[in-house]
Amino acid sequence: MSATATPMPETAQAAAPALPAAGSSFYTAMRLLPKDRREAMYAVYAFCRAVDDVADDGGPAEIRAAELDRWRADVDALFAGNPPARVRDLVVPVRRYGLKREDFHAVIDGMAMDAFEDIVAPDEATLDLYCDRVASAVGRLSVRIFGMPEEDGIRLAWHQGRALQLTNILRDIDEDAGRGRLYLPREKLARIGLDAPSPRAAIEHPRIGEVCAGVAAEADEHYRATWEIIGRSPRKATKAARLMAAAYRLYLDALLERGWSAPRARVKPGKLALLAVALRHGIV
Repeated sequence: MSATATPMPETAQAAAPALPAAGSSFYTAMRLLPKDRREAMYAVYAFCRAVDDVADDGGPAEIRAAELDRWRADVDALFAGNPPARVRDLVVPVRRYGLKREDFHAVIDGMAMDAFEDIVAPDEATLDLYCDRVASAVGRLSVRIFGMPEEDGIRLAWHQGRALQLTNILRDIDEDAGRGRLYLPREKLARIGLDAPSPRAAIEHPRIGEVCAGVAAEADEHYRATWEIIGRSPRKATKAARLMAAAYRLYLDALLERGWSAPRARVKPGKLALLAVALRHGIV
């Protein structure tokens, strides 16, 4: 949606649902699911992608705010039994898998955190809230579709969402700084003498590696907890989660191997390593 355009008609918005890119770890993981669960995940993905597009590319703040409010209203209408066209693909998943309204709202609220003011050096509580909304809330929707037991499913979403999002933050620090954003936590930056730094000043600081290493250690703890939960859970219900955790762990390992000193080359796990992950967690 352009900055001056009026919102698209719902029928047009609903006509071309977004799908994950072929070859991505998410796409591969979703292909492991039975057809009904896979289609439910694609509907959730399309919702998340549409809301994310509003936050990132939706024009001036007042337009983005209005559009995010429309999404909140559409979610409420969905759960009230009167879904607008652009959320009708969620009707069956919500009913069949018991998806929760508050998790859809959390996703919208997470995107809103990025939409109106660039996040720069949030405190650790705010960073954790952001990770919960943009990643773990999606996980809570996902584990219900996967068929995870309720208690361990919620725990898995909590840890895996944070593991994946912290990995994303570490992977994207240079790109985010170029957009005026810095997701590294304020408390860790203060320990190396940085107080309210600009994103560029932070990532060029000679001790920024200490901050990144601390965030990586937190991600590692969440990966460990993720695998502990997966290990005691039904294998069939965790196949997609296993593949995602293993694939993203490759990214974290590649970042640790590369190090944090500038200039930082963009990391991407080798195709053979990704293939091995797919074979191990997707077929066996």
